[in-house]
Amino acid sequence: MCGAALRRGSVLEPSDILVIRSLPGAKLLDYRYNQEEEQKEFFSEMSGAESVSVKSGSPVKKISWSNLLVGAGMNLFQVTTFGQPFEVLKTHAAANRDDTILQAIRKTWARGKLAGFYQGLIPWAWIEASTKGSVLLLTSTEVEYLSKNSLRLSPTTAGILGGVCGGAAQAYLTMGFTTCMKTIEVTRNKTSVRGVRPPSTTAVFMQILRTQGIRGVNKGVNAVAMRQITGWSSRIGISRFAETVIRRIRGIGDADSKTKLGVGDKILASTIGGALSCWNQPFEVVRIEMQSQKPDPTRPQKMTMLSTAKHIYVTHGLRGFFRGVVPRFGLAAWATICMVGLGDLAKEQVAKLERRK
Repeated sequence: MCGAALRRGSVLEPSDILVIRSLPGAKLLDYRYNQEEEQKEFFSEMSGAESVSVKSGSPVKKISWSNLLVGAGMNLFQVTTFGQPFEVLKTHAAANRDDTILQAIRKTWARGKLAGFYQGLIPWAWIEASTKGSVLLLTSTEVEYLSKNSLRLSPTTAGILGGVCGGAAQAYLTMGFTTCMKTIEVTRNKTSVRGVRPPSTTAVFMQILRTQGIRGVNKGVNAVAMRQITGWSSRIGISRFAETVIRRIRGIGDADSKTKLGVGDKILASTIGGALSCWNQPFEVVRIEMQSQKPDPTRPQKMTMLSTAKHIYVTHGLRGFFRGVVPRFGLAAWATICMVGLGDLAKEQVAKLERRK
């Protein structure tokens, strides 16, 4: 479009950068960047020579800081509804690998009835959800955008890269101590001994911090990182692939088309992505074992990922690495629905509100 006349309502591709020359009598009435449709719309009224110069370049996109708020809100919703009960059951089953799912449910109920399924929710799960949700949604969104528009990668590959970067950022920036404390809450003994009440969750945290330092409350963070990187790369990547398949089946074009998937289609794709991402359950079992407060004299003194994995294999074989995978199916599916499917819809609505301002 170099040298072409540009009139009211002209629409250019996302990769176009407009440089409006200083023209006699030229007046730029309005400029708007439509982020949702990824188009730049210019409305101009020219007198005299009507022309602009157009250069092709990398796509220009401002970082959407509102995604921090969207991510925090969606993840708080996720964990406060069904997320924490699934998390508690998964953690119990992985730490007590001889228990069945029914036994895990009964023992969790015995620890506090309905409240037992929300152990560790306040404050640790809320702290973790609000921070890791923000980091994940912001990081993965920006990486996905750059992967598709600068590197010209497919939606599936871009989703995988977004999940890798988002998962790593989550683990090392926000999740170390909160994940550790959630596991401690589920696995520690809370029974009163001779009338002495068990210490509060804050007292336990301070005791670990005093005796073991910052490493103590971040125990198992590398296992957390492996779980988050493999988990979110699988969840987002598989979800984007499922969305592509759904689009083809429905005949509504590719991901760059103006036609959006409905809520039902988004939920279906996210459920598939979340459930299939559970192949990495061994990383989760290793992480839980490293952070567990359950007494076990056979557990190695110095627990690394390798020594912990060896201990699990010796005591429970290969099946031990997949204990707790059933509640994790539910947890992963629900988390992916909230953060990928519903998260996409929430980002679109927030972007529309921002453009109206």
